Amino acid sequence: MELTPIARIYNDFPTKFGLPRQSGMSEHLISRIIMEKDFRNAEAFRGIEEFEYLWLLWIFEPMGKRGWSPTVRPPKLGGNRRMGVFATRSPNRPNQIGLTRVRLISVDYTADNGPVLTVSGADLMSGTEIVDIKPYLPFADSAPNAAAGEYGLDTQELLEVEIPEEVAALFSGRQLEALREALTFDPRPGYQNDPGRVYGFAYGEYDISFKVSGGRALVTGAKKNR
Repeated sequence: MELTPIARIYNDFPTKFGLPRQSGMSEHLISRIIMEKDFRNAEAFRGIEEFEYLWLLWIFEPMGKRGWSPTVRPPKLGGNRRMGVFATRSPNRPNQIGLTRVRLISVDYTADNGPVLTVSGADLMSGTEIVDIKPYLPFADSAPNAAAGEYGLDTQELLEVEIPEEVAALFSGRQLEALREALTFDPRPGYQNDPGRVYGFAYGEYDISFKVSGGRALVTGAKKNR
């Protein structure tokens, strides 16, 4: 079976590190979905504004020669516990297909490459290929009290975030909040806890550096990356 990419998504996260691990963890992160030329047909989107949320089916980066493994060590669980790949969200899967829920902000039918969807809350790296878009139906798709094991939100240790004024001034209000959300959920692997180590990730036009100590993420700088 061959999957045909219908679109690509674009946002401020060009690399995986720093990117929200799950959809909805950064509701302030804005992304634009640009359709491939063959799918730029307004009729295909008729009625989509009636839905507040959408499902995106997308393609992980190829895993290279590693192939897939029946068990994985999720970094967020410390990297020591093995779990079955089908009991995790690991990208190391038989088929590199991802599923993400996003909030639909707007649809621009007048853009030269339209229709263009603007969405929030995606956990996709900028440039990721999308293979399908479906409406989210709360009555069928939501189970807010379902068990989630160690992936439950109540098991996540949230960080306080400190961003210096000179760094905060580089971003719009929404970009700044998305950056804060990314750091709140601690982008480091669960097995890394060195308070002296400086971490970094690309965000928009800047490389962000930060440290984590005592339950607090401190941004130490922002350097232009292009």
